[in-house]
Amino acid sequence: MIHPVPPSTEPSRWPGARLGARDLLAQRVYRFRVLGMGMAALPMAVVLHERQATLVAWAWLTLTCVLWPHIARALAGRGAGSYPRELRNLLLDSCIAGTWIPLLHFNLLPSVLIATVATADKINSGVRGLWWRSLPGLALGLLLSAWLNGFAFAPDTSMPVLLACLPIMLVHTLAVSLASYGLVRKVQRQNRELDAMSRTDALTGLDNRGHWQQWANLLLRQHRANAQPAMLLMVDVDHFKSINDAHGHIAGDDVLRAVATILRQGGGPGAHIGRFGGDEFAMVLAISRAEALTIAERIRHAVESLQLPQTPELRCSISIGMAEASAEHVNLRGWIEAADHALYRAKHGGRNRTAGDDLRAVV
Repeated sequence: MIHPVPPSTEPSRWPGARLGARDLLAQRVYRFRVLGMGMAALPMAVVLHERQATLVAWAWLTLTCVLWPHIARALAGRGAGSYPRELRNLLLDSCIAGTWIPLLHFNLLPSVLIATVATADKINSGVRGLWWRSLPGLALGLLLSAWLNGFAFAPDTSMPVLLACLPIMLVHTLAVSLASYGLVRKVQRQNRELDAMSRTDALTGLDNRGHWQQWANLLLRQHRANAQPAMLLMVDVDHFKSINDAHGHIAGDDVLRAVATILRQGGGPGAHIGRFGGDEFAMVLAISRAEALTIAERIRHAVESLQLPQTPELRCSISIGMAEASAEHVNLRGWIEAADHALYRAKHGGRNRTAGDDLRAVV
């Protein structure tokens, strides 16, 4: 018997990850096979001793429980080809487990324990469908052993045998629990990572457009419910195409990251900032127009003073359009359009300025 293999031993659908999984499967199984088969030898040895088994049975015990784990590791080898070979070894584990049931004269507790653990190990290996593919081998081993050794039937389990079964029962249960716990934690961690990826723009670390829109909709609903002030700022990097053309796209990415950092620092903890697209950003804040104007100007001046270590000669600026949430904005689209119109006025007015939806602009 082997103990549960840590999760994710089945090869991924991605080629690079698949090769890594194949490389690790035989290595992961090996140490658990050594431990599990070594402990399974204890109740089997007690049964063999009670029925005064032949040297052949003791030799089979030595081969399968002591030598087989190392033989299986050698047969699996290393590298990409080890994965299918280790799958065959896992199926052979079940066949070997089947051979032991008749040798134990169908002694009830160890026989049930061997069959159950052998099948559970395939489930816990993480290889899809391996457990039911192992059942024919288990049955074949049982029938072949019964044919060779006779169908002697002595199901009574003595107290010494019962005590000898306790170590593998306890360790196997704990191993299954630990493997399941590890799998749950891994899934939880991956879900958190996927959730963060689904919410975050990879380049800037800001919220992506979809996640930002959720926050913007929330602030708009709060404004309608209790007249809470809410401001929307649309921010656009001036002449961004020219920056890419003159300094390269890597420098352009540096500019976007730097502007994102300034927006985070300038907006404060209450701001929800997202990358709206390309070189355009959006920010929503639950503050008054005057407070939003102060923040917008502080951000604009910070970008104007920005110096990038990689391209010290590069200078950049931003244009900002502001819109205050009002009853006229029946949905988020209307609010965004109002801020966009203000942004267009700022850009058409000469760029590097802030414009509001009240038709007044601040240079």
